[in-house]
Amino acid sequence: MIEADDLIQLVRNYNPRTDEALIRKAYDFGKRMHEGQFRRSGEPYFSHPVAVAAILTEMRLDDATIVTALLHDTIEDTRASYADIAREFGAEIAELVNGVTKLTNLQLSSSETKQAENFRKLFMAMSKDLRVILVKLADRLHNMRTIRSMPQAKQVQKARETMEIFAPLAGRMGMQWMREELEDLAFRVLNPEARNSIIRRFITLQREAGDVINQITGDIRLELEKAGIEADVFGRAKKPYSIWRKMQAKETTFSRLSDIYGFRIITRSEDDCYRVLGVIHRRWRAVPGRFKDYISQPKSNGYRSIHTTVSGRDGKRVEVQIRTREMHEVAEAGVAAHWAYRDGVPTANPFAVDPANWLASLTERFGNGEDHDEFLEHVKLEMYSDQVFCFTPKGDVVKLPRGATPLDFAYAIHTRIGDSCVSAKVDGLRVPLWTRLRNGQSVEIITAEGQRPQATWLDLVVTGRAKAAIRRSLREEDRERFIKLGRELARVAFEHVGKRATDKALATAARQMGLESRDELLARLGSAEISAREVVNVLYPELSDREGEYVEPSRSVIGLSPGESFRRAECCQPVPGERIVGITYRGKGVVVHAIDCPALAEFENDNDRWVDLRWQPGKYPPVHTVSLDLTIANDAGVLGRICTLIGEQKANISDLQFIDRKPDFYRLIVDVDLRDAEHLHALMVALEAESDVAALARHRDIKRKP
Repeated sequence: MIEADDLIQLVRNYNPRTDEALIRKAYDFGKRMHEGQFRRSGEPYFSHPVAVAAILTEMRLDDATIVTALLHDTIEDTRASYADIAREFGAEIAELVNGVTKLTNLQLSSSETKQAENFRKLFMAMSKDLRVILVKLADRLHNMRTIRSMPQAKQVQKARETMEIFAPLAGRMGMQWMREELEDLAFRVLNPEARNSIIRRFITLQREAGDVINQITGDIRLELEKAGIEADVFGRAKKPYSIWRKMQAKETTFSRLSDIYGFRIITRSEDDCYRVLGVIHRRWRAVPGRFKDYISQPKSNGYRSIHTTVSGRDGKRVEVQIRTREMHEVAEAGVAAHWAYRDGVPTANPFAVDPANWLASLTERFGNGEDHDEFLEHVKLEMYSDQVFCFTPKGDVVKLPRGATPLDFAYAIHTRIGDSCVSAKVDGLRVPLWTRLRNGQSVEIITAEGQRPQATWLDLVVTGRAKAAIRRSLREEDRERFIKLGRELARVAFEHVGKRATDKALATAARQMGLESRDELLARLGSAEISAREVVNVLYPELSDREGEYVEPSRSVIGLSPGESFRRAECCQPVPGERIVGITYRGKGVVVHAIDCPALAEFENDNDRWVDLRWQPGKYPPVHTVSLDLTIANDAGVLGRICTLIGEQKANISDLQFIDRKPDFYRLIVDVDLRDAEHLHALMVALEAESDVAALARHRDIKRKP
């Protein structure tokens, strides 16, 4: 464990004016509070906060952040309270420690909705003071470095959380070195075979080709000396996870992968950056489409550098990054550069981004009441995306994630422009709205009065802002129609259990489900965001599953071994009365398929996995979901009559999804809850007899299988 004097010396190396007494006091306080606590590895627990503080000294952070690292687990894991920290170290440090504690308590790897809500809390904590997330990232980095002492299941959970959340967040903050190390440490846990394979290939490659890095570094230095340019040159092999990700993206093997080496040239001035670029391109052939100038168009986190890829020795592709010393410091520290100290004072780096402005750009539009899933989608897009830079006709720059389309461009300018977009011109030529934009293109958006967003646009855009705006517009446009449909669905579902869907009952259900009003519940019901069964269950749980005389669901299938579990296959959705067969799955029990299910073809040669089954004779409750593919006339009242007809057949609609909308017809998938095959037959006959039903079939999806 690092001693107090050694830690103070690490801080003094970049901040001679550090408050040594404060750091020593925090060291002694933390050590005393964690006395008797040990990590799973057997080390004293306090070795962890000290290691986190040491990581933060590498970023040359201020005393308050270093002290927070030493104390970051005291409120959560010791008898120390917020008041104790505030009394001993002041309000600023107490708030920072409390912020880290709140982040630690967020279960970020939980379900999607909860994860989205926790992301909101995470960004709220960051908005108060970004140093909170810097401490948390350093905390996660040390935990990943020492993860081997944890149980295997916990290792996988932490590694996946690191890969999905903390590594991209570090990258989005500009701390690329931390992102790469976090990814590689998580990769070691999640896919050790792939990582070891890549390392073995590197060793073989080095044995066959020699020290390629030193050779190419020497070549670059020689060329720069000839041109009279002073610069530092560094080379390295890319991290195993970076190479593996590239192999997956390009669907290629290691032997066919080219740019596995990266070189960095640190110059004295910005002019020298462009001189170096000229030297590199004159000496080696540039690879088309692999040039990026982040000096003239910096990233939003302050990152500046020139990237180019050239064919080096023996035709090997190598990536070269060119930047000044100041740019390099920001590239290494990212947003954290704002707090970096040198000689006892904050570094006045001209490229360091103001954290408040950076956070405002990242969280813009996050607080506009979007649904949880939209928020989560937006956050992940913002964190994972690389950027392209396009221009308006007036020359203004618009930053977009890679893969963005003219529609994303339109919404980035203004929601009104996006909503009324009808077409676009890229570099003066008319292009389809699904065109993927590239760096440096000029985009002109053509609008028309009366144009409204289309549902198909959701498949064309990639930015969270565009998706949220389109969904919001579609919800507003369809809201009245969805409310009417939802009321009909509710009426049928309530009558099915002998109740009435009164306004009071619906308002009560809305309140119980956390929705703001009865109309909001009906709109979500009509748009299939919630099912009618959920609404009934909220008010009348005792009526939702009447068993009584019915066959007990857990005993509805004959032919299983004692204690063996089963479930219906989602691909064919067998119902009582149909001929069935079982397929065994390791760890999943038996999956029951209809005898004519197409999915059974793949098991023809696995006779030992087949189980002869049949349904238990008796009466069944209407709980077996079957999907129907329905095409109906697009006319007033038709959908309501179809829903009424289904209700009259004592079947409950549990979900409804529009597949295709045409001026004259709708095609939709309707999930109905039925008793058995006879009930299904009676429903289909009734629907086929309806004049507004153009086509009807049982929907079977071969993709939905175990």
